[in-house]
Amino acid sequence: MPPRRLAALTFALSLALCLVLAPTPAAAQRIQVLVHSAPLAGFQYYAGKILWDEMQEGDRLALVREADNRHDPHAVRVEWRGTKLGYLPRSDNRAVAAEMDKGTPIGARIGRLSRDPNPWKRLRVDVYVGL
Repeated sequence: MPPRRLAALTFALSLALCLVLAPTPAAAQRIQVLVHSAPLAGFQYYAGKILWDEMQEGDRLALVREADNRHDPHAVRVEWRGTKLGYLPRSDNRAVAAEMDKGTPIGARIGRLSRDPNPWKRLRVDVYVGL
Protein backbone atom coordinates (compact mmCIF):
# COMPACT_ATOMS: atom_id res chain seq x y z
CA MET A 1 0.00 0.00 0.00
CA PRO A 2 1.43 3.45 -0.92
CA PRO A 3 2.62 5.48 2.12
CA ARG A 4 0.11 8.32 1.54
CA ARG A 5 -2.80 5.92 1.34
CA LEU A 6 -1.61 4.10 4.45
CA ALA A 7 -1.28 7.41 6.33
CA ALA A 8 -4.78 8.47 5.26
CA LEU A 9 -6.22 5.10 6.24
CA THR A 10 -4.47 5.17 9.64
CA PHE A 11 -5.74 8.69 10.29
CA ALA A 12 -9.30 7.76 9.27
CA LEU A 13 -9.29 4.64 11.45
CA SER A 14 -7.95 6.61 14.43
CA LEU A 15 -10.65 9.24 13.93
CA ALA A 16 -13.37 6.59 13.64
CA LEU A 17 -12.17 4.92 16.84
CA CYS A 18 -12.20 8.27 18.61
CA LEU A 19 -15.78 8.91 17.56
CA VAL A 20 -16.92 5.46 18.66
CA LEU A 21 -15.31 5.91 22.08
CA ALA A 22 -16.51 9.51 22.47
CA PRO A 23 -17.56 10.49 25.99
CA THR A 24 -20.64 12.44 27.00
CA PRO A 25 -20.93 15.94 25.45
CA ALA A 26 -19.99 17.73 28.70
CA ALA A 27 -16.63 15.94 28.94
CA ALA A 28 -15.97 15.84 25.20
CA GLN A 29 -14.47 19.32 25.02
CA ARG A 30 -11.60 18.32 27.30
CA ILE A 31 -10.48 15.14 25.54
CA GLN A 32 -7.96 15.08 22.72
CA VAL A 33 -6.70 11.91 21.05
CA LEU A 34 -3.31 11.71 19.35
CA VAL A 35 -3.87 10.65 15.73
CA HIS A 36 -0.60 11.59 14.02
CA SER A 37 3.01 12.61 14.70
CA ALA A 38 5.33 14.14 12.13
CA PRO A 39 8.55 16.11 11.94
CA LEU A 40 8.25 19.82 11.25
CA ALA A 41 9.13 20.61 7.64
CA GLY A 42 10.93 23.90 7.01
CA PHE A 43 12.31 24.40 10.52
CA GLN A 44 15.51 25.90 9.12
CA TYR A 45 13.63 28.45 6.97
CA TYR A 46 11.23 29.98 9.48
CA ALA A 47 11.29 31.23 13.09
CA GLY A 48 12.20 27.96 14.84
CA LYS A 49 15.82 28.94 15.42
CA ILE A 50 14.90 32.32 16.85
CA LEU A 51 12.19 30.97 19.18
CA TRP A 52 13.98 27.75 20.18
CA ASP A 53 14.77 28.76 23.77
CA GLU A 54 11.17 29.84 24.43
CA MET A 55 9.44 26.70 23.12
CA GLN A 56 8.74 23.69 25.32
CA GLU A 57 7.47 20.18 24.70
CA GLY A 58 3.71 20.18 25.15
CA ASP A 59 3.24 23.77 23.93
CA ARG A 60 0.14 24.24 21.83
CA LEU A 61 0.64 24.72 18.09
CA ALA A 62 -1.84 26.16 15.61
CA LEU A 63 -2.49 24.31 12.37
CA VAL A 64 -3.53 26.61 9.54
CA ARG A 65 -4.88 25.17 6.31
CA GLU A 66 -3.35 26.73 3.16
CA ALA A 67 -5.56 25.35 0.38
CA ASP A 68 -4.28 28.05 -1.99
CA ASN A 69 -0.59 27.19 -1.42
CA ARG A 70 0.98 27.10 -4.90
CA HIS A 71 3.50 24.40 -3.93
CA ASP A 72 1.10 22.00 -2.19
CA PRO A 73 -2.73 22.08 -2.29
CA HIS A 74 -2.80 20.05 0.95
CA ALA A 75 -0.47 22.39 2.85
CA VAL A 76 -0.93 22.74 6.60
CA ARG A 77 1.10 25.55 8.19
CA VAL A 78 2.33 25.11 11.77
CA GLU A 79 2.46 28.16 14.06
CA TRP A 80 3.59 28.71 17.63
CA ARG A 81 2.03 31.74 19.36
CA GLY A 82 1.12 33.24 15.99
CA THR A 83 4.56 32.79 14.42
CA LYS A 84 5.14 30.45 11.49
CA LEU A 85 7.48 27.57 12.29
CA GLY A 86 7.03 25.50 9.13
CA TYR A 87 4.63 22.92 7.71
CA LEU A 88 3.43 19.39 8.18
CA PRO A 89 5.49 17.39 5.67
CA ARG A 90 3.91 16.95 2.26
CA SER A 91 4.06 13.17 2.70
CA ASP A 92 2.02 13.43 5.91
CA ASN A 93 -0.44 16.27 5.36
CA ARG A 94 -3.14 14.91 3.04
CA ALA A 95 -5.32 13.21 5.69
CA VAL A 96 -4.95 16.10 8.15
CA ALA A 97 -5.84 18.64 5.43
CA ALA A 98 -8.91 16.59 4.40
CA GLU A 99 -10.18 16.48 7.97
CA MET A 100 -9.55 20.20 8.45
CA ASP A 101 -11.50 20.87 5.25
CA LYS A 102 -14.42 18.87 6.69
CA GLY A 103 -14.38 20.98 9.84
CA THR A 104 -13.03 18.28 12.15
CA PRO A 105 -11.63 19.89 15.33
CA ILE A 106 -7.89 19.31 15.02
CA GLY A 107 -5.16 20.66 17.25
CA ALA A 108 -1.43 20.16 17.69
CA ARG A 109 1.31 20.33 20.29
CA ILE A 110 5.08 20.14 20.32
CA GLY A 111 5.68 16.44 20.85
CA ARG A 112 9.45 16.57 20.99
CA LEU A 113 12.26 19.10 20.81
CA SER A 114 15.79 17.94 20.00
CA ARG A 115 19.01 19.84 19.32
CA ASP A 116 19.78 17.40 16.51
CA PRO A 117 21.88 18.89 13.68
CA ASN A 118 19.33 17.51 11.20
CA PRO A 119 16.51 20.11 11.01
CA TRP A 120 13.99 17.33 10.25
CA LYS A 121 14.65 15.88 13.72
CA ARG A 122 14.48 19.08 15.78
CA LEU A 123 10.74 19.39 16.37
CA ARG A 124 8.01 16.75 16.24
CA VAL A 125 4.42 17.89 15.77
CA ASP A 126 1.77 15.78 17.50
CA VAL A 127 -1.67 16.15 15.89
CA TYR A 128 -4.82 15.63 17.97
CA VAL A 129 -8.51 15.28 17.28
CA GLY A 130 -10.79 16.80 19.88
CA LEU A 131 -13.77 14.80 21.03
